Amino acid sequence: MSQIAGSNTQFKNSLDFARELDSKDGLRKYRERFLFPQHNGHDVIYFTGNSLGLQPKTTKDYIQQELNDWATFGVEGHFLAKNPWLSYHELLTDKMAKIVGAKPEETVMMNQLTVNLHLLMVSFYRPTKQRYKILCEAKAFPSDQYALQSQVKFHGYGIKDALIEVAPREGEYHIREEDIFTAIEKNKDSLALIMIGGVNYFTGQVFDMKAITEAGHKAGAIVGFDLAHAAGNLKLHLHDWNVDFAAWCSYKYLNSGPGSVAGAFVHEKHLKDTSRPMFAGWWGHDKKTRFLMDSTFVPMQTAERWQLSNAPVFSMAACRASIDIFDEVGMDALVEKSKSLVAYLEFIVNDINSQKNNCLQIITPKENRGCQLSIVAHGQGKKLYSSLIENGVIPDWREPNVIRCAAVPLYNSFEDLYRFGEVLKGLL
Repeated sequence: MSQIAGSNTQFKNSLDFARELDSKDGLRKYRERFLFPQHNGHDVIYFTGNSLGLQPKTTKDYIQQELNDWATFGVEGHFLAKNPWLSYHELLTDKMAKIVGAKPEETVMMNQLTVNLHLLMVSFYRPTKQRYKILCEAKAFPSDQYALQSQVKFHGYGIKDALIEVAPREGEYHIREEDIFTAIEKNKDSLALIMIGGVNYFTGQVFDMKAITEAGHKAGAIVGFDLAHAAGNLKLHLHDWNVDFAAWCSYKYLNSGPGSVAGAFVHEKHLKDTSRPMFAGWWGHDKKTRFLMDSTFVPMQTAERWQLSNAPVFSMAACRASIDIFDEVGMDALVEKSKSLVAYLEFIVNDINSQKNNCLQIITPKENRGCQLSIVAHGQGKKLYSSLIENGVIPDWREPNVIRCAAVPLYNSFEDLYRFGEVLKGLL
């Protein structure tokens, strides 16, 4: 038998029990602030917040405000809009900094995730004849792999020589962190950069970012993280962990809409070092003199230095609608509920498994996870996923036979988990 995180309550696989848990959920009212796709006139069971979060009902109003001001003021909206566009990105900074555990001056919302990773690696991957290797996780999200490979090639190194990929051991799914530390120690004299996803997109494994950062720095390397599956999912402490840089998207757990604006973090210890190479744009120029249009770039002394262009206001408006909710709830409460949701989901899956010849295998490490459970469906193909969709359940599929389910605390309920189990059991 399993228990709710932080309590002595024993789980039961029943509708009444799931509803009892929901009745005790202090965050249950927030579900009503999101729009759910419909299936046969009812809300779908939405488990894909790790890919695209649901739309807050207020998003339309936030974007409409900017559309109205554009219609009213035209270009003068940069100064006269209710939320002046000239400094619009600053409206997101403080609240996003709290979400990722950073200081405001270390945080900026800009561009897209992989663009930000490239811009940051321009500054922080500075290979030398002796130190040129990058350590990453094997089976990272392909975009990260492409970015790292292209950075290595750009600097004239061979991928097989310069890129160290730490993989799961044979027959295992997640990476043993001891293998990461061993690889760091083994390559300590040639390691320039460690760049790992805070959460592995495939397995849902959460890496010990604090320990990896400490080990990387001890080896003399710079340490950065892709937080696409971590921001808004985990309690992060980027500043306190002494992480050098990080980047994340805002359309997964941060519910900011498809392709919405991304975020970046640079530790304050690097902010006054203006000698560090970078690709510059005018929005990274000192804002006090930006509009003098001088030909010499004067970098800001914050993470804003890495901005290239002015704010994409509409996508930032969508992001504000979501992070205002995060600011109201707080990451502590979200993480507490997340642990209970995922524990109950694990219980449901295991209960079904005991009835269905153990055809399901959870590959997400129990002690190192956030909202996501990745489930191998042995003997099942994509038809199982398609059948779930047809029955009003929207999880995520990864080849060859993995179903990813994200139980998001802002809008998923315990009843969602029970109903998912009933559908899954029926299909199996």
